[in-house]
Amino acid sequence: MKTFELKGELRETIGKKESKKLRSEEKVPCVLYGMEKNIHFATNAADLQKLIYTPNVYLVNLTIDGKVYQAIKQDIQYHPVTDEPLHIDFLKVSEDKLVKVNIPVKTKGFAKGIRAGGRLQVEKRNLTVLALPKDLPDSITIDVTNLDLGETLRVADIETETLKFVNVKSVPVVRVLVTRASRAAAAAAATSKK
Repeated sequence: MKTFELKGELRETIGKKESKKLRSEEKVPCVLYGMEKNIHFATNAADLQKLIYTPNVYLVNLTIDGKVYQAIKQDIQYHPVTDEPLHIDFLKVSEDKLVKVNIPVKTKGFAKGIRAGGRLQVEKRNLTVLALPKDLPDSITIDVTNLDLGETLRVADIETETLKFVNVKSVPVVRVLVTRASRAAAAAAATSKK
């Protein structure tokens, strides 16, 4: 999994007034959970751009007043009009504890069904997994080469040793849809055989 470096400064006081002041200074209030005591800190909004406006998942190395913590982005609150981040929650991770993360899905290969005139449709862009931080991949790559017209690949069909899927096993991830063109080609092939 990719890592992301982020610097923060401890917040002395917390509350609405202090958060509003931080946002006026182009900083984002944040919290680090997963320890005996939560750490409230702030970071520059500009430093967060590559972390929050991407489909990638990062293991974040948080440097808060000289101490380094490994964490993952847990939750973000956005402004309803401007879409600027208002608050971010991070979860501290440790090598021996499982973490729950959404991992992006990528496909590889050229499906049989596409050659027959079908259309590939990705139903789930992200899958929720439970794994140790060292086992978290950048993405879940699914080989669609053997998918034919009308076939679906479900969560249960994805094989992995290190990840446990939280999603329901019967949820479709990728499917090849039957299109009008593929139906017409199949009908033309059937009439030519007669």
